[in-house]
Amino acid sequence: MDSQDSRPGSASGAPGRRKQERKSVLLRLDPAVHEALQRWAADELRSVNAQIEIVLRDALKDAHRAPKEAGPIPRRGRPPRQ
Repeated sequence: MDSQDSRPGSASGAPGRRKQERKSVLLRLDPAVHEALQRWAADELRSVNAQIEIVLRDALKDAHRAPKEAGPIPRRGRPPRQ
């Protein structure tokens, strides 16, 4: 099998431009903390994973440690109406 991925939007799909790969992280949480995150995420119509990323990005920004090279949070779900 060829190691090149030819799907549109993949890392090798656009010449001269690399899409940054998302990192996976195993996170162990107290069940009560996870439930609180779940409720918060549901209130804002997000997944728990997206909510954790928002909270971490906000904390990095508040601590003046946000990386300049970090891309925007990927938009998910249904595209906006035109």
